[in-house]
Amino acid sequence: MPGNPWFSWSWVADNADLLATRTWQHLLLTLEAVAIAATIAVPLALLVVRRRRLAASVVGVAAVLYTVPSLALFAILAPVLGIGRTPVLVGLVAYALLVLLRQTLAGLQSVDPAVLDAARGVGYGPVQVTARVRLAAALPAVVSGLRLATVSTVALVTVGVVVGYGGLGQLMFEGFRNNFHRAEISAAALACLLLAFLLDVALWAAGRALTPWTRRTT
Repeated sequence: MPGNPWFSWSWVADNADLLATRTWQHLLLTLEAVAIAATIAVPLALLVVRRRRLAASVVGVAAVLYTVPSLALFAILAPVLGIGRTPVLVGLVAYALLVLLRQTLAGLQSVDPAVLDAARGVGYGPVQVTARVRLAAALPAVVSGLRLATVSTVALVTVGVVVGYGGLGQLMFEGFRNNFHRAEISAAALACLLLAFLLDVALWAAGRALTPWTRRTT
């Protein structure tokens, strides 16, 4: 233990550039995966929200993808997409999709039909009803889904090391290969936790700013 501590400031200082590079890779991959998943999930939820059987089928397919173990999913994708960033990104999008789809559907389905009728009664067309009533009402649920998907994606990126692109997971893997170098493993793990915390706080603050009406009702 004395020669292999769980944390070392000197290791962090000596490897600051490498730690920053891996953290930046981790951040970009997380944001890209969640953004792509949200771009698919929100329009898809709007499309199926009024068709219960279709909604159940779509959620069911996303749930099946979600239940595939991450190691197995990356192993399946690697022969098709190759080694590196692309299979990791595709896998992360598949995992984030279910969380975002379920949360967005729950938000859209919670809209009171009387509110929709009232909007139509004052002259709102289909686009206005969707944008100004349905999506506005579902926004807190969408933000909640984004927070869940982002935090879980930060953790899952590390598994991408099995196909050669794991962000901070790369440091953890190298720590294991380097005679179980604890300082390297723990520094990468702490950077992961800090990244997840900061992204969650940023999304919470953005959601709070976008939904001021939820504060007035509580």
